[in-house]
Amino acid sequence: MTPMFDSPQGRKLAYHKTDGQGPTVVFLGGLKSDMEGTKAVHLEAWAKARGQAFLRFDYSGHGESSGTFEEGCIGDWHQDTLAIIDALTEGPLIVVGSSMGGWQALLLARARPDRIKGMVMIAAAPDFTEDGYWASFTDAEKQALETVGHVERPSDYMEPYIITKRMIEDGRDHLVLRDPLPLPFPVRCLQGTADTAVSTETALRLLDHASCDDMRLLLVKDADHRFSDGSCLSLIEEAVAELSEP
Repeated sequence: MTPMFDSPQGRKLAYHKTDGQGPTVVFLGGLKSDMEGTKAVHLEAWAKARGQAFLRFDYSGHGESSGTFEEGCIGDWHQDTLAIIDALTEGPLIVVGSSMGGWQALLLARARPDRIKGMVMIAAAPDFTEDGYWASFTDAEKQALETVGHVERPSDYMEPYIITKRMIEDGRDHLVLRDPLPLPFPVRCLQGTADTAVSTETALRLLDHASCDDMRLLLVKDADHRFSDGSCLSLIEEAVAELSEP
């Protein structure tokens, strides 16, 4: 049976935690994905083989956790991330953020900079509610957001996303590319050039915007948003291993 964590906000969050040496690797998944995804499960097995501590979990409204996706927003998932990391981990962290999880990783860096030893970003999607969704909405969709409270957007990977007015408005309270973004630890960004969900321009914008003494972006030709084939998984392993070194 999957362990459940009761958050201070009253949400039940499903998680898997592997004990081991530090720094603890924490995997932050993407929008509407869950902790059973290829990257999370692969990285857990890899960390376990190394004897390294690992944590993966489902945000509320995702996977096995309580709530529905449509009820949630960036701020809720940030609360989930903070609560579960504060309660279930100690010592330094290597934070691996995939897609929306990259945005969550940056919010975590703002809230807990002293806990993070290093960060790996995989097709990070900071501020996507504003720069992706809102910026591309038609006038009719913006009107629907006001009158109906949500719009539907197709996904390349699953059923349509329901984008709520709350998600858009809450996203504006959690933007990270408009204000200074100090990252006082090494950061490795991985990005596929064939990614149709997050553009290389987004990766370059983050690289340019953040204040970081050791930040690198690796572009992988023809890799897509999943970034889950054997060679991509190896690149993730290499980045985590490098940042884990004493």
